[in-house]
Amino acid sequence: MFTGLIEDLGTVREIVQGAGSYRLTVATGLPFAELTLGESIAINGVCLTVVQFGNGYFAADVSPETLKRSSLAALRVGMRVNLERALRLSDRLGGHLVSGHVDTVASLIGRQQQGNAIRLDFALDEAFRCYVAAKGSICIDGISLTVNELNPDGFSVMIIPHTLAETTLQFCRPGTIVNIETDLISKYLERLLAKGSPAAVKEPLSLEFLAKNGFM
Repeated sequence: MFTGLIEDLGTVREIVQGAGSYRLTVATGLPFAELTLGESIAINGVCLTVVQFGNGYFAADVSPETLKRSSLAALRVGMRVNLERALRLSDRLGGHLVSGHVDTVASLIGRQQQGNAIRLDFALDEAFRCYVAAKGSICIDGISLTVNELNPDGFSVMIIPHTLAETTLQFCRPGTIVNIETDLISKYLERLLAKGSPAAVKEPLSLEFLAKNGFM
C-alpha cells in the first residue's frame, strides 16, 4: 500500500524490451541503504517490484497487463517519474490509501491558473466516472489528490504550488495521459451491491441497508 505522497522525482535511465519482457531502470535520490530486493516502489502510481538496484538507481520489470492498463508504455529515456516507496505501518497516512493498481488512464483537457493554484481538468472514460465523487480522493500518476468538482467529461483537481513543484504535474499540458486509481472503497461497494449480501447476512445489501447502518 501507498499514501499518494511523492517522495522523489526520478528520471528514466534505461528501457529494455525483449520478447515478452520490459524492464525500466530509474535514476533516483531515494535512500538506497534502506532498499531491498523484492520491495515495492510506485512509479507514476504503478506498484512495481525492485529487481535490481545500486547507487542512485533501481530497476523493475513491467508485465504486459500493466503496460496495457497504464501509461508506462509511453515512457521514454530522460522522462521524469513520480516515486513512492511502500507504506510502513508506523507511517503517517498523509494522503489516502493507494494500492498502486491502476484502473485506467485519463487525458488532461484543461489547465488554468486560479489564484495561487492550477486547475487541471481531466477527461475520464464514462465506465470509471461512477467511482469519482466531488471532494473525494483520487490518485493521479501516484499523487493523492482531492476531486475539486465533476464535469460532463470527467473531473477537475486544484494543484497547490508545492505539489506542482514536487511532482510530474508541472510537466502536464493538454493531451498528457496520466494513470488513474479510483477510491478502493467505491469499487468494493459496487461489487457488494451487485452481488447482494453474503449468506450470513439475512437482510439484502442495498443502499437502504447501508444508510440504515450509518454508511451513507
